[in-house]
Amino acid sequence: MDTENLRYLLEVARTGRLREAAARLQVDETTVSRRISRLEQELGVRVFDRTPQGWRITEPGRLVVPHAEAIESSVSRAMEAVASRAGELSGAARILAPDGFGANVLMPGLRPLLDTYRGLSLEVITATSHDLITARDFDVAVTLEQPSPRAAAVQHLADYELRCYASREYLGRRGTPESVDELRRDHDLIWYVDAMLDVVPLRILDELLPRAHARLQTTNITGQHSAARAGLGVALLPAYIGATDPELVGVLPDELRISRTYWLVVPRDLSELLRVREISRAIRALAAEHPYLTTRAN
Repeated sequence: MDTENLRYLLEVARTGRLREAAARLQVDETTVSRRISRLEQELGVRVFDRTPQGWRITEPGRLVVPHAEAIESSVSRAMEAVASRAGELSGAARILAPDGFGANVLMPGLRPLLDTYRGLSLEVITATSHDLITARDFDVAVTLEQPSPRAAAVQHLADYELRCYASREYLGRRGTPESVDELRRDHDLIWYVDAMLDVVPLRILDELLPRAHARLQTTNITGQHSAARAGLGVALLPAYIGATDPELVGVLPDELRISRTYWLVVPRDLSELLRVREISRAIRALAAEHPYLTTRAN
């Protein structure tokens, strides 16, 4: 078997699209297709079903994936061992994070890590989506869902609070609600698009405001924050966003607040890589130093 073909298997399995896999492998689509066909010939089974919606991995293909990941990890460790002997930490790493944490905590705090390791490059994927985590296409992830510890090392990272915020202009125009019922009845709410929210810990609007309907819905926390600043309604935001924005005012801060948890997740076969350990250490330090995040001993 040409083990290089396994690298192509992993990229197609992770992206589900020939074009995206080719772009990440820096080859053309024909090369990817040819490599996959050659792998299928070597294995004697079909590893992908080609459909108009994309390339869907078959059950035999799923059985191959863990072995391909193990080879990928071994190669990474070998390259890192050579680099570390030369006194360098280099290579690329992919970090997944919810969009709020990624944009407001992670990205502003990456400079010390990048300044220390000039040979390290990072891909930061910020999205609040269940699918990104289950695809396992990352080196380090911060997630709202606690994954199974079978395939990943999972640590508590931090707790945070979600509270309601609105702009001063909005409250001046519409009035400040004095009760939960008044907020639900007389004000415009800003939240996620309900049909597209697949992260269970964020399905909380009905828990906080029973029978409430968000008049303005968007797919990410950045849009909700912008809408609140623009005076479009009352948004349920992490306190590390809302409380640090001078344009926003807390709404019913004693009545409406809910705590959620961030988890630090590392695939077990990558946990010994030096760059993964250093990235994890940097993220834990960011969480421990942040005034609106609460950490605890793991």
